[in-house]
Amino acid sequence: MSVVVQGVTKMYGEQKALDDVSFEVKTGEIVAFLGPNGAGKSTMMKIITGFIPATSGSVFVNGTDISAEDPETKKCIGYLPENNPLYPEMYVREYLGFVSSLYKPGGSSRKQIDDIIRITGLTPEQKKKIGSLSKGYRQRVGLAQALIHNPDVLILDEPTSGLDPNQIVEIRNLIRDAGRNKTILLSTHIMQEVEAICDRILIIDKGVIVADELKSNIHSIMKRQKQIILIEFDKQADDSGLMGISNVKNVHRIKDTLWKIEAEGEEDIRPALFNYAVNNNLKVLSLQKEESNLEEVFRHLTGG
Repeated sequence: MSVVVQGVTKMYGEQKALDDVSFEVKTGEIVAFLGPNGAGKSTMMKIITGFIPATSGSVFVNGTDISAEDPETKKCIGYLPENNPLYPEMYVREYLGFVSSLYKPGGSSRKQIDDIIRITGLTPEQKKKIGSLSKGYRQRVGLAQALIHNPDVLILDEPTSGLDPNQIVEIRNLIRDAGRNKTILLSTHIMQEVEAICDRILIIDKGVIVADELKSNIHSIMKRQKQIILIEFDKQADDSGLMGISNVKNVHRIKDTLWKIEAEGEEDIRPALFNYAVNNNLKVLSLQKEESNLEEVFRHLTGG
């Protein structure tokens, strides 16, 4: 139960949407696929599901090339597209029965449909027409159709779009539980969602993968390139002196004795700041190294 992407390029006329993209998502992983609008996320997801072909390169799902048009391979994928196309004139239960029948003759059992309705929180709305549902409940129907056939691989494009905070927590828990024995690739713009449920982070920009890190390691990208120090002295310091410290690129006086120092490179500048204080008869009252958050890493890598 894995997804392997090898050297995928996608052209739309003269426009290159994906440029030699390669990565792997293994069984039990929940991988966030991040990028600004137009970066190529949805295009990549459509190629993985076999919805559109790649111009070049290959995608293997459970060891089978998705371009081979093998129905059995398609059956092991659950897909929630970004625009969540539904049949508004169908009832919720009717629609889920219809979708399940596309995967196997006779469709899912009544119990299986009951279970997926319960899991996705659709029980109060199951007898309503999809067109009468709120956006949040329509999103739940889309997630239910992706799960109805118990797929090995889940491709989720903005799965919590339009949900309220309580619903978001419920769907996050559902995705986390599903990730114990499935392969999940999800796209989202909600960084808290990534922090809450994902194991690994892929960041794409202009059709190129610019980061592929475990969530626990993603902040090291910023540490290798930039550090921010907050330092307070017992009296005013000279900004030109602080700028003279090696690797310091910017200094900002927050208040009379409190400074924000930005430096480049991996070398810790805190010892140099202590030396500066000693040499200038200053006492260090506080010193704090700020940790970058995921949003800062994202903006740094995508030019935000």
